[in-house]
Amino acid sequence: MDRKYWEDVALVHDEKIFDVFSNDAEQVIHKNIIKYSSRKKTAMDLGCAIGNWLPMLSAHFKKVYAVDISKHYIDLAKKKNKQLPNIEYIHVDLAKASKAITTTADVVVCINTLLTPNAQSRNAAYETVIKAVAKKGYLVLVVPALESALYSEFILDLWDAKDKAAGKKADKVAKEGNPFDGTMHLDGTPTKHYLKEELHFMLQQSGFEIVETKKVKYTWKTEFTNPPAWLKAPFPWDWLVVAKRK
Repeated sequence: MDRKYWEDVALVHDEKIFDVFSNDAEQVIHKNIIKYSSRKKTAMDLGCAIGNWLPMLSAHFKKVYAVDISKHYIDLAKKKNKQLPNIEYIHVDLAKASKAITTTADVVVCINTLLTPNAQSRNAAYETVIKAVAKKGYLVLVVPALESALYSEFILDLWDAKDKAAGKKADKVAKEGNPFDGTMHLDGTPTKHYLKEELHFMLQQSGFEIVETKKVKYTWKTEFTNPPAWLKAPFPWDWLVVAKRK
C-alpha cells in the first residue's frame, strides 16, 4: 500500500487501472452487492478510486463510506459524485488505518484493493478490511485469481505453439512473477493473486462464513492484445467471495 504510487496512478487512472466496473459483463459484482443491500443498512467501499461503484451503493444503502489511500482519487470521486448526499469520504492508507476508520458497515465492498506484493502491508490492510465489517455483516471481496493467471499462461503457450506450427513468428512473452506466493505481474506491476481455497481459509480463520464464491469473468481482450478468433470460453476471471461475519 504505497501512497505515492497510488497518488501517481490516480493522475493517469484510465491508462493504468483495469476497469472492473465496466468489464464485469455479467454484473456478478453488482448483483451480489444488491443481494445484501438495504436502505436501512450502511456500506463501505474500501479502495473506492474514482468512485465508479458509489452511485449504485448510494442508491441502495442508507449511508456509504468511501475510502481510499489517494487524496487525488478522493477528490475525483467527490467531484464525480457530488450529487450524492449520503456519502462520507475518508482519505487513509488501509495498512495504517486501524485507528483512522472508527466505524463499521453492514456491507463492506473491497474490489481489487488487496493487491500489494508486500505481505506485511497487505496483511495489515486485510485486518482493516475485516474489522470494518459489522457483526453479522457481509464482505464482498474481489481479487485477481491466481488460477486464471496460470490458465492464461497455458493459453499463451498454446497460442505460441499454434503460431509456430503455422510457420508464424512466435514471440509471446510469459508473465513474470512467482506463483508460489501469488505474485504475478500485471502490466509490469507485481500484483498479489489469490487461490479460491486461500481466500476461503483466510476468511474462515478470521471468523467469517463463506456465503458465495463466484467468477467475475472477462473477455480475452483484457489479457491479450488481438487475441486469436479460436480463443473462446472458458474466459479469464477474478474471484468474488461474499463472506458473513459471525
